[in-house]
Amino acid sequence: MMHIKNTIAIPPGATIREQLKNRGMTQKKFALRMGLSEKHVSHLINGQVELTQDVALRLESVLGVPASFWNNLESIYREKLTRVIAEQEMEKDVELAAVFPYPKMAALGWVAAARKAKEKALNLRHFFEVAKLDLLDGLRIPGIAYRRTGTNETSDYSLAAWAQKARIEARQYKTAPINISKLEQEIPRIREMTIKDPGVFCKELTTLFAECGVALVFLPHIGGSFLHGASFYDGNRIVMGLTVRGRDADKFWFSLFHEMCHILKGHISSGQTNKEQEDEANIFARDILIAQEQYEAFIRTNCFTKDSIISFAHKIGISTGIVLGRLQKENYVPYNRYNDLKVKYQIAC
Repeated sequence: MMHIKNTIAIPPGATIREQLKNRGMTQKKFALRMGLSEKHVSHLINGQVELTQDVALRLESVLGVPASFWNNLESIYREKLTRVIAEQEMEKDVELAAVFPYPKMAALGWVAAARKAKEKALNLRHFFEVAKLDLLDGLRIPGIAYRRTGTNETSDYSLAAWAQKARIEARQYKTAPINISKLEQEIPRIREMTIKDPGVFCKELTTLFAECGVALVFLPHIGGSFLHGASFYDGNRIVMGLTVRGRDADKFWFSLFHEMCHILKGHISSGQTNKEQEDEANIFARDILIAQEQYEAFIRTNCFTKDSIISFAHKIGISTGIVLGRLQKENYVPYNRYNDLKVKYQIAC
């Protein structure tokens, strides 16, 4: 017997047990009369096996109760059993739904606004495209590589939601077969886009990446994920999702080249990235944006005025905000100085 709240699923075997008790008949003798094994009869009485139409006809002969009665009991039991299991799964999903950043997802239009816990759980099932939330398998897309700046107890749930949205949005892009060599060859062209306006480079980027078999998706930042970008395989293509966390151009381009490294180096083929791979991607992005030799030569001048930063950025063909961002990160320039050189992106492709 299984039950939850007001639903109780009682197997037909309970009625069979009562009949045997009224007749003073043991299960062993009953099994003999039914032409079934004692084990099968035991499972039948305990609701562990289905009461088939054949068994119903045997019961009619042995116990004198019509087969239709037993078939009806079995049908009612299976219906209620299904309902009990569904309610149990919903209870688990309601608990899981509570740890997802549902209000933030609803504010972004990823899921419908909802107040009832059950409604939220159902909406999350639809969003993640699963029959129940515990099928999310640790909330991770296999092989996902991502760049983020922190973690807390809810960040993995935020990451799972963000990555799923990237997967959904990527479906609207047509991509060529994956071509890693072509993607690597396009690095100089991509770097040149750093001095362009988002309204110009956005379409150029998505087209270029699609030609390399990568669906490039721009998504808003979702609070709690600490996420800048993520990449993963989805069928016969790669999805790269980018967010403009903080809306700074330097962070956007660093994240893009960071994710490109994960793709080029094959990091997304082998489960979750490790620290060494993340460090490698950071170095790759850093040196693509500003070659180390050029950067060191500039540092040796020990002149970090606004004019010198602008001049150096123009010389190497990069956005001034990218140069300033690195200088601030490495403590050559205070974070409160020259921030008018940084470009704030509003990307909507």
